[in-house]
This record gives sequence, structure tokens and C-alpha cells, in this order.
Amino acid sequence: MIKKGSKLYSILTGACPKCHQESMYSNKNPYKLRDVLKINETCSNCGTKYRIEPSFFYGSMYVSYGVGIAFAVAAFVISYLFLGTSLMTAFIAIVGTLIVFGPIIMRLSRNIWINLFMNYDKTLVKNQTD
Repeated sequence: MIKKGSKLYSILTGACPKCHQESMYSNKNPYKLRDVLKINETCSNCGTKYRIEPSFFYGSMYVSYGVGIAFAVAAFVISYLFLGTSLMTAFIAIVGTLIVFGPIIMRLSRNIWINLFMNYDKTLVKNQTD
């Protein structure tokens, strides 16, 4: 189990990169497409401002490319090498994977990007119970 205090926890859960006490997103469900990239302005627990500067998350597009490639390679390996499908079927599996996991890839990329610039600060945690 991934514990609070690690960058991996914040990346995988979308938690505030400073205190890990709440989600950065206004809606935790990435498949509610209208709200997939809707992010809170600040953390209500520690006051961290998520948009460090205007257009801050444009940089996450570069991360998104790498994360998307990782998902595509995984889809290819599973479909072509493990299941023994044709190349055309493997291509369809890659496209399907990128469509189905698109919202997750977008959020993961944003989470990775913001965690490159912010670190966990245990002094900001209020009423920590774990």
C-alpha cells in the first residue's frame, strides 16, 4: 500500500501535493468528462495554490505524451505478444486503450507535472489520523 507522504501517493490519487489531505480535482471521477480537468483553485486544508502561474498545466502535455506511449506499449504487449493477435487487432487495442484511458492519462499527467514542482510538507497536515 502506498502511504501518504510519497510523491507516488499524490500522483496516483490526485491528492494535494503539499498535504495529501484532499483531491485537487472538483470531481474525483475522471470519467465525468465535463469535469475531467476542473481543478480547485487552492487546497482547503493547507492553502496551496494549484495553478502556480497562468497556463501552468500546459507542461503536462509533454508528460501526457510519455504516459500515453506507456499505455500504448502496454496494450501492444498484452494484445500482440501475450494474446497472439494480429497487428491490426493490436493497433485497434492500442487505439481503444488510449480512448478508454484518456481521462486517466490526462489526470495522471497533471498529477506528475505538479509533483515535479511541489513536495510533501508534513508540517501542513492538520488533524492527521494515520
